[in-house]
Amino acid sequence: MLAGVFARGEVRDHELHDVVITVTEVRIGPDLKRATAFVTRLGRSDVAEKLPALRRAAPFLRGCVAKALKLRVAPDLSFQADTSIDYAMHVDGLMRKPEVARDLAGKVTPVEEAS
Repeated sequence: MLAGVFARGEVRDHELHDVVITVTEVRIGPDLKRATAFVTRLGRSDVAEKLPALRRAAPFLRGCVAKALKLRVAPDLSFQADTSIDYAMHVDGLMRKPEVARDLAGKVTPVEEAS
């Protein structure tokens, strides 16, 4: 739902104009009063710079969520940079290094044994 709002460019904050935000996960608190949206910019690592603008847009986005989901009361939204994609790309780069490939050559992992 939030991803759709970003994709359609409905947020009118000047810092978010023409910025592609990807929502990777939303975690809702047990009391349903708070929700944390993890966001990233695919191919870029500057999403942390956009967090203040996302915080300013949170009341508008909360209204969009309430309207789309037909909720009487929507959770308060907070935003956090999702660094899992950057971390996965870093680990992938490490795994592709010749030194690592040399060390792993000939070793069978438990997953390969099960196949």
